[in-house]
Amino acid sequence: MRERFDYIIVGGGSSGSVAAARLVNEGARVLLLEGGYSHRHPLLDMPPGIFKMINGSKYMRYHHTVPQEHLGGRVHDIPQANVLGGGSSVNAQVYMRGRPSDYDEWHDMLHGENNYPGWGWADVLPHFRTMEGNNRFYNELHGADGPLLVSDPGHINDMSRWFVQAIQALGEPFNPDFNGPTQRGVGFYQFMNRRGRRSSAAYAFLAPLADNPNLVIRLQSRVRKIEIENGRAVGVTYRDARGVDHKVYADGEVIVASGSLVTPQLLMLSGIGPADHLREHGITCIVDLPGIGENLIDHPEVPLIAKANGPYGYYKQGVGWRMLLNGIHFRLFGSGPILSAGVEAGAFVNPADPNGEPTIQAFCVPIIYLDRDTLGLVDDTYGLTITTVVVKPKSRGYVRLRSGNPDDMPLVSPNLLQHPDDARTMIDGQRFFIRAFRTSPLAERIERISIPDPNDLSDEAIMNHCRRFVKTNYHPSGTCRMGTASDPMAVLDSRLRVRGIEDLRVCDLSAMPNINAGNTNAPAMMLGSRCAELITGRATVSTSQFGPRLSEQGDMSVATLS
Repeated sequence: MRERFDYIIVGGGSSGSVAAARLVNEGARVLLLEGGYSHRHPLLDMPPGIFKMINGSKYMRYHHTVPQEHLGGRVHDIPQANVLGGGSSVNAQVYMRGRPSDYDEWHDMLHGENNYPGWGWADVLPHFRTMEGNNRFYNELHGADGPLLVSDPGHINDMSRWFVQAIQALGEPFNPDFNGPTQRGVGFYQFMNRRGRRSSAAYAFLAPLADNPNLVIRLQSRVRKIEIENGRAVGVTYRDARGVDHKVYADGEVIVASGSLVTPQLLMLSGIGPADHLREHGITCIVDLPGIGENLIDHPEVPLIAKANGPYGYYKQGVGWRMLLNGIHFRLFGSGPILSAGVEAGAFVNPADPNGEPTIQAFCVPIIYLDRDTLGLVDDTYGLTITTVVVKPKSRGYVRLRSGNPDDMPLVSPNLLQHPDDARTMIDGQRFFIRAFRTSPLAERIERISIPDPNDLSDEAIMNHCRRFVKTNYHPSGTCRMGTASDPMAVLDSRLRVRGIEDLRVCDLSAMPNINAGNTNAPAMMLGSRCAELITGRATVSTSQFGPRLSEQGDMSVATLS
């Protein structure tokens, strides 16, 4: 007999988890297929634990870019989650929604679409607010009763405080809420955790449904193809952990939420995509959609690193006797460095026009922090890293098939900093935050700037530094973007439906017409919630649509696993 569900969701990440929860709470029977592993691991649960895993772990899949010619042929990594809860289970937990103008831009791009549901700030804010359980804010912009626990940092390092004070000394205002009326300024981020425990999409939205038989979750179940009959998505074929293939069927819809690198790959493997490219790999084209895999957007990130002149920051706090002491302190008193996600403070600035919308986001990391392909280039000691990020990049890349074999990773070219405007913005951002190292009270704690070379801060020298160190901010987006019918490169309509195929939607970050300014995890959850709303026709009005809220110290088991 054919195994059937009302809905099949491909990908148990942030957006897929939220969509599944809302559909189940509307009475639907949902199969959630996740290619990765369970999120239940002590290092994933505690705020700073992911720093022990980010440079190599089964909970990540490491996409390697094609050689980037504009970066001197560099190949760099783009880690993506390989775990239930997706990015929310392995990220730094920063809670950021972007600014109203991001979504009003979406409205301007999409409002000509027939049956347009609305994508402006007023349309998406109810989703953010209903999901949010904030421990400080409760107003027209923030919710306090939602399942996603959002909190102030549980521990703040002195380096983070000095950073905040130094940026204020440079003339930027203190901002108590980056998700508030204005984004500009410096301050402390809020995080998706509470009392030392991560609040991932798996915990917030799926775990409360553990006893609901309508939600079936299958891990290590990687979808290989969407099954299409007579122009309709009817199900999927997936391979389980034993290597056995299974076909499952949807009476309603198939919803793809595999992320901006894998979602376009899966669509192309299923015969949906650029016809010539599919033919190159022996795939019969069912629908010619040339926009699939194009428009890859990511936030480029470049570090500034300084060596401290004393034992400041988090150096060695996660190893040896310091780790044991911090663990004991947390167990006995519920406080200490374990409550920090490793980054506590940040800023949004516009170095070229201080009163304009911010062009640069900064993260203050109280350690010398490098990723896998730049390890060993700077002394491992006490120090501070400030990463500068272009928040509205103009550079665009692509995702393409490596082959017609679903086991092969796709070809990915993000083209970070390729657009000259992005390069100019990054240079300005680097110069601004180099000044922070030299500004009191931070200056008194810095021995020297390690990178870039402080003796040569010409545009050429800073750009060479950027080419060597630029990397993903872990926010790939836009590869199956929404657009109007008159846009030949639009993959989805404004209701997240794949053009030319019935009963097939995409609800992850690949659907974004343009990237938001800031971290993308909360927007991914919003997209999942919006997708469920568009399917059911029920607007977001109550936290009950996401299921019962867990006690903050209660059971965090996951929903039915089969």
